[in-house]
Amino acid sequence: MPTKKVWLLAGDGLALAIITLVGFASHGELQASFAGRMLTTFLPLLAGWFLIAPWLGLFDLKVAAAPTQLWRPVLAMLLAAPLTAFLRAAMLNSVVLPLFVVILEGSAAVGMLVWRGVWLLLFGRK
Repeated sequence: MPTKKVWLLAGDGLALAIITLVGFASHGELQASFAGRMLTTFLPLLAGWFLIAPWLGLFDLKVAAAPTQLWRPVLAMLLAAPLTAFLRAAMLNSVVLPLFVVILEGSAAVGMLVWRGVWLLLFGRK
């Protein structure tokens, strides 16, 4: 696997972890005692992203390196957030909260757009 792709995939995972941490911090819940709860958000978010992103070509280095394709991570997160919320609700034996989906879509889409923009600057076409 090329180094660029390793950075892309690892960065996606790290970006999703940071998005999760920022979300919990915004609720004042960024303590070790919330680690289990954070996993019930992070793991479904990771699953949602890695299930949806390939369908939009987001792991293709030619797509990832094209500035005109930066809309794709945003669309992927708009599609992954409802799946994430469903998986999270199943893990928690709860219901999907529409407001959670909307906030997750927006914040995670911005987070992934920022990360993919950084990757593009570091590893994109020169």
